[in-house]
Amino acid sequence: MLDTLISSKTRLHLLYRFFLNPEAKGYLRGLERELGENSNALRLELNRFEDAGLLRAEWEGPRKWFAVNRDYPLFAELHTIALKRFGIDQVVEKVLSKIGPVEAVYLTGSLAAGRPSDTIEVLIVAEDLNRAELDRLASKAETLIGRRIACTCTEPGPDLRIPEPSLLLL
Repeated sequence: MLDTLISSKTRLHLLYRFFLNPEAKGYLRGLERELGENSNALRLELNRFEDAGLLRAEWEGPRKWFAVNRDYPLFAELHTIALKRFGIDQVVEKVLSKIGPVEAVYLTGSLAAGRPSDTIEVLIVAEDLNRAELDRLASKAETLIGRRIACTCTEPGPDLRIPEPSLLLL
């Protein structure tokens, strides 16, 4: 969708990287390795985003770290667009509403880190989850969004471990 409006592949990668998981931070060389983009192109786009107010930056030692500016007027809309781009909104809507009471849903793996992936990794925290219905609905959602969905289910409790990176969806 956005790739027809925004012709810069680097700009798109950065938008998705930061707005998919607004908790994620990144610095120039780390983003260069992570996204496989040219450092000059990244520097240019990061500075543009900072100047426009989309990102905020702070120095930690020799590195300038960038993160989403949650006060940016279009923050919520850009975050929603990033979720829709990868079909995450449909996974939550179509699958989770029909499998029983759910305490929390986390996006994990590459997408949670803001990196593109063909697989949507989801951790569902719930008691008495209808796993057969979850598998059936996840399969339908995979067809709908054209991506693989890997669901992990766990019960709430003191031993609950949420893998990093993660993004709380519900």
